[in-house]
Amino acid sequence: MTAELRLDLAALEHNTELMARWCRERDLELCPHIKTTMTREIVERQLAAGAWGVTVATVDQAEVALEWGVRRIMIANEVVDEAGLARIRAWLETVAGLELYAFTDSAVGLARAVAALEGVRTPLRLLVDVGAEGCRTGVRSAGAASALGRAVATAPGCVTLAGVAAYEGVRPNRRDPATLAAVTGHCRTAAEAFRALAPLVTAGPPVFTIGGSAFPDLAADACREPGERSPGREPVRVLRSGCYVTHDHGTYQQVTPVPGLRPALTVRAVVVSVPEPGLAVVGAGKRELPHDAGLPVLVGPPGAAGTATQIFDHHLVLTDASGLAVGDVVQLGISHPCSAFDKWPEIGVVAPDGSVHETWRPRFRPGG
Repeated sequence: MTAELRLDLAALEHNTELMARWCRERDLELCPHIKTTMTREIVERQLAAGAWGVTVATVDQAEVALEWGVRRIMIANEVVDEAGLARIRAWLETVAGLELYAFTDSAVGLARAVAALEGVRTPLRLLVDVGAEGCRTGVRSAGAASALGRAVATAPGCVTLAGVAAYEGVRPNRRDPATLAAVTGHCRTAAEAFRALAPLVTAGPPVFTIGGSAFPDLAADACREPGERSPGREPVRVLRSGCYVTHDHGTYQQVTPVPGLRPALTVRAVVVSVPEPGLAVVGAGKRELPHDAGLPVLVGPPGAAGTATQIFDHHLVLTDASGLAVGDVVQLGISHPCSAFDKWPEIGVVAPDGSVHETWRPRFRPGG
């Protein structure tokens, strides 16, 4: 057999309902970041569980979501290229009921959006992106966020200020005191910016959104900080978690504060060589297995043992191996689901009896 990505359907549906309930209990909306899976059957389950909309990372992913019928989409990124803005303009002109959000973190990016969208029928809803020093996108202070937000609020009507966004996952996925303090500080900076800008939002309730895959508890705390509460102006507090839906056997299992999430992904592969005592080589590697957030772990068959220590293009080396022979089928738990789905054109969906009863196909680009 060749290697195969398998998805435990019962675990996935459990995680979907669990996270939806966790957010409801905290008065949060969930706008799952579907770049994790880009799999229609999964996204439909998330929406059916009450998701506010979906989050994507790219214009291509937004187009796929549109093809699936989603009409509230948040592009958690700055769109500044002419081609991307032209596609957004076409959607805003033609797609009925579309509520489209994007991030902005500079006057230059704002000017490019205004130039590309001038005169558009439905405005693009912009969220001021608050970042952290030395990290990813986003303005670096609450003051800078306020200044940019005021510029968005007074820009031509082709764009409108929708609120504030942040991403707390720019810090390492650890829960040591220093990391928790840094994440908390970042979330509070975003909350400060939101309090300043919420009164300037005119197109519906102001939106405050934070990522929330690794630190949803800290994101939820920041979202609960006081905001404008006049009638009809209650803020919409949105969590953009994505990895919860399949969870993992690695980085998110170690860091999540949400109890009860279950790993839903494994990779089945064959032991192709046992060249030395205590060493087994599995026929799956970098092309099949996520490895950016830790190497896979051996989770089956029962009685087998081994620790992944090296990974090559199509081989994984297990040391301290026992109970494994050439031809044995192993199950590997993965770390970081965002780096799993894009490696596989097909996913075997496993029923409670262990049989593969469906095949799902991720789509990261339109037209696939």
